[in-house]
Amino acid sequence: MTLLIFIGVLLFCIVIGLPIAFSLLVTGLALMVHLDFVDSQILAQNLINGANNFSLLAIPFFVLAGEIMNEGGLSKRIIDLPMKLVGHYTGGLGFVAILAAMIMASLSGSAVADTAAVGAMLFPMMKNAGYSQERSAGLIASGGIIAPIIPPSIPFIIFGVASGVSISKLFLAGIAPGIMIGIMLCTIWYFIAKGMNAQTMPKASGKEIAKSFISSFWALMLPIIIIGGFRLGIFTPTEAGAVAAFYALFISLFVYREMSLKALYKVILASGKTTAVVLFLVAAAQVSAWLMTVAELPDMVTELLAPYMENQTLLMAIIMLIVLIVGMVMDLTPTVLILCPVLMPIVYESGIDPVYFGVMFIINCSIGLITPPVGNVLNVIAGVSKLSFDRAVVGVFPYIIGLFAMLIVFLFFPPLITVPLQWILN
Repeated sequence: MTLLIFIGVLLFCIVIGLPIAFSLLVTGLALMVHLDFVDSQILAQNLINGANNFSLLAIPFFVLAGEIMNEGGLSKRIIDLPMKLVGHYTGGLGFVAILAAMIMASLSGSAVADTAAVGAMLFPMMKNAGYSQERSAGLIASGGIIAPIIPPSIPFIIFGVASGVSISKLFLAGIAPGIMIGIMLCTIWYFIAKGMNAQTMPKASGKEIAKSFISSFWALMLPIIIIGGFRLGIFTPTEAGAVAAFYALFISLFVYREMSLKALYKVILASGKTTAVVLFLVAAAQVSAWLMTVAELPDMVTELLAPYMENQTLLMAIIMLIVLIVGMVMDLTPTVLILCPVLMPIVYESGIDPVYFGVMFIINCSIGLITPPVGNVLNVIAGVSKLSFDRAVVGVFPYIIGLFAMLIVFLFFPPLITVPLQWILN
């Protein structure tokens, strides 16, 4: 009965259009009424405690770093280098989109921001060159979801806070699967692009490539600083966020000189709005998470999945199916915050590697960002490309199949994620 009340109230609130954060608060209140201990002080205390976490400070720093990079010219230079390197090949602009998405992913960690930045710059060029608009939009959207997988990833930070798993290990574990997904997208695009009669970019000379590399050097140093800092233990994810924001600001103001102090105010304001939404959502989720524990919901779900505990692969397949269904109708962050408190006890009890589970969870949720009926990243690329949502869905379909295939491969071959992590750590 408790489980039905939780699911029923949450779904009802979402269906009537209540924001997710308020839906979680209403669901928490409903559980309080059901458990017969309505107490506004407990509600307020858990709400405050939900946002009172040092690790969450990484979110505003990385959000700010991403906004500064887009405004300060770093993103533009990051796209220019792949353009010079592979733009002259058949389907070259598509490969540029994927490479740019992977590099941008290592800077901001936001799928929506990366898709908007890459799409705004490359989609008009792909359209003018004669590429299929649907396929181009689908490729850019699919590349955008690499951002939550390659560090620094905001979803990994939220998952780490919600689950207690090491954020640094999650960051490092996301590198290999993120690169593999990028290679898979390149492979699919190669066969799609062969059937298009599209123009190619002029081949850049060695001098032009060198000039582009020198111009983008300071931007490319940022992921090296961040990942190197984690690997060497120089700073924590929160400190890495502060370093990223300061570095991006310094380069934008004093090296590239493309951002004014007036623009900085706009950037800080936009970052503050984004951060406020995320942190309020995290805080509201803490209320529901605490009440789930009190109502013993994780124990109920554990009992339901008990017959599959001894078969880790089968259990992971069932959990991934649950995450997939939820992720198709809900954004990534609330999916993490709602399911983590329920699923993590099962993960620990069954002996599944929590870091591996975290990476699989985020990959699955990321695919949901380009999957109908909601697909936030799909909506972003539809807006940037001025295509209808239906046409964007058609364009992204081949890449969704490839992404699900990669998820299945990772499901049956966990060493593809865990072994590279051990190499990096050692």
